[in-house]
Amino acid sequence: MLDWLKINLQYITPKHLLSRLVGKLAAAELGGFTTFLIKLFIKQYNVDMSEALHSDPAHYRSFNAFFTRPLKPEVRTIDPREDVLIQAVDGTVSQFGDIEADSIFQAKGHDFSLTSLLGGKPDLAAPFKDGKFATIYLAPRDYHRIHMPVEGTLTDMVYVPGELFSVNPLTAQNIPSLFARNERVVALFDTPVGKMAMVLVGATIVASIETVWAGTVSPPTGKNVQHWTYEKDTEASVHLAKGDELGRFKLGSTIVVCFEKDMIDFDALAPGQVTRLGEPMAFAANAPVNTDAGVDLGDNSGADLGTQATTS
Repeated sequence: MLDWLKINLQYITPKHLLSRLVGKLAAAELGGFTTFLIKLFIKQYNVDMSEALHSDPAHYRSFNAFFTRPLKPEVRTIDPREDVLIQAVDGTVSQFGDIEADSIFQAKGHDFSLTSLLGGKPDLAAPFKDGKFATIYLAPRDYHRIHMPVEGTLTDMVYVPGELFSVNPLTAQNIPSLFARNERVVALFDTPVGKMAMVLVGATIVASIETVWAGTVSPPTGKNVQHWTYEKDTEASVHLAKGDELGRFKLGSTIVVCFEKDMIDFDALAPGQVTRLGEPMAFAANAPVNTDAGVDLGDNSGADLGTQATTS
């Protein structure tokens, strides 16, 4: 009965309004009250602050600064082997495996559309049909920066408006097409293992989704799909090395990463498995990976949104 109530209350909760209100609170610099909230959160979710670059809660001027805290460099090791694709985040494996034509497995009794996930654009989805996917859930206690599993050059970014249901395991088991109906940001890359799609899925009280090349993508939200394209081999092109930061969530969420057919083989993954940034996720079936320098998030001013191709 309690689970039924948790699921069905989400349908009537004003999720966008709630998320934006929480986002304003999370961005506010409220001195001792901010520190109090951070300490409360650490205790509630058993956050391991020994891994954080700054372990003192009072260091963080806003809750967002705490939530997107960097880790000490030595606590995560990027697997250096050229044929290894690494875990992009700290989190938990929700599902992984084969994309069956245009269908991705969500949970028992639920699949969702690859094309819908990528913004309803068949041309963007086509390379990934019959490919492979992995869905990783980031709990509130986790490190909330997303990194590159393999080196890549950005070709497209798509903002897809949608709902903001929770993405926790209970909701994933009960809300049909959850990841293809929530608000999300899709980043497409050319990599040594073919096309890769990294989908950053929003959720209830996720204050924003950011990328290192565009800064904050959401909010503001909109009612239309927005599509930007990025030119290669120019000064404005975005190339990220394996392990480079790709983006951030402000509050917990989920990523879905997709690969082309016959290009990678997953390592020994299992639903419920804890992931740590830099550990092996999969093995490449073709070209080795280079280690070029990446892009630093830095200041969001002057962020590059590329060329806006379409709004639909």
